[in-house]
Amino acid sequence: MSSSPRPRPQRTLGRAVAVTGRGYWSGTLVAVTLEPAAADTGVVFVRGDLVPPALIPARVAMRVDAVQRTVLARGGVEVQMVEHALSALAALGVDNCRVHADAAELPGMDGSAAGFVAAIDSAGIVDCDATCVPIVVGETIRVEAGGSWIEAGPPRHDGLSIDYELDYGPGPIGRQRLDIDITPAAYRTELAAARTFLTLDEAHRLQAAGLGREVSPRDLVVFGPDGPIDNLLRWPDECVRHKVLDAVGDLALAGRPLVAHVRASRSGHRLNAALVEEVLAAAARRDPLSV
Repeated sequence: MSSSPRPRPQRTLGRAVAVTGRGYWSGTLVAVTLEPAAADTGVVFVRGDLVPPALIPARVAMRVDAVQRTVLARGGVEVQMVEHALSALAALGVDNCRVHADAAELPGMDGSAAGFVAAIDSAGIVDCDATCVPIVVGETIRVEAGGSWIEAGPPRHDGLSIDYELDYGPGPIGRQRLDIDITPAAYRTELAAARTFLTLDEAHRLQAAGLGREVSPRDLVVFGPDGPIDNLLRWPDECVRHKVLDAVGDLALAGRPLVAHVRASRSGHRLNAALVEEVLAAAARRDPLSV
């Protein structure tokens, strides 16, 4: 394909739309409003429960390490579990949005991005008076740690594609692989409803640390030795689908759409963010004014 994707206008929401639910890890009931934003705003999280409200741009420079979720922080103020909202906005092509929350953690809902997709579809998507300038990956960029890795290479279509392999070894999750072009249509039907999953050991460790005490196996997918506990899978390979969903959200921390083919093996939030940092560094070397 051409190294220059077809230009398109930046996009935002047609109107404000609300999403409510309980934060998985905090247990706090939270209301989120996805609001239209002007061209070149990007995605910005707004902690509306603070005075004055705190603004945290969805950029990889704002990311802080956290267990099994993506957390952004600025000036000592955090917004947690942002990956599902970011994933839905990025996959559906929303470049500019203010995500107004009245608590530190976004709602977990059913553990997927389906609620955010429904909200975005309800609001509608409209063009802004500016052009979207994506980051086109021209050479392979790879990061790895402890047997896990993720790389971005030249695109195979006019957008992002992801080939992800998950490997939990022997057991009910096992090894799964998904290779998919991230288009709005494919995201809606193949990824958006894929839910967060944990092993029973992981769930016990999180609850021992004081996290997720109000979450039950019916709120996400918890795997025991024989499979999901008190729940049914939506796809046989729902776990790898959710890993791809998460990766779309983490890669959105580039602040602009990525046009690349991404391959990954056992990558999580930390490695996904590390790849974004390397992609941005490579883009800055090519064109210092572009990032």
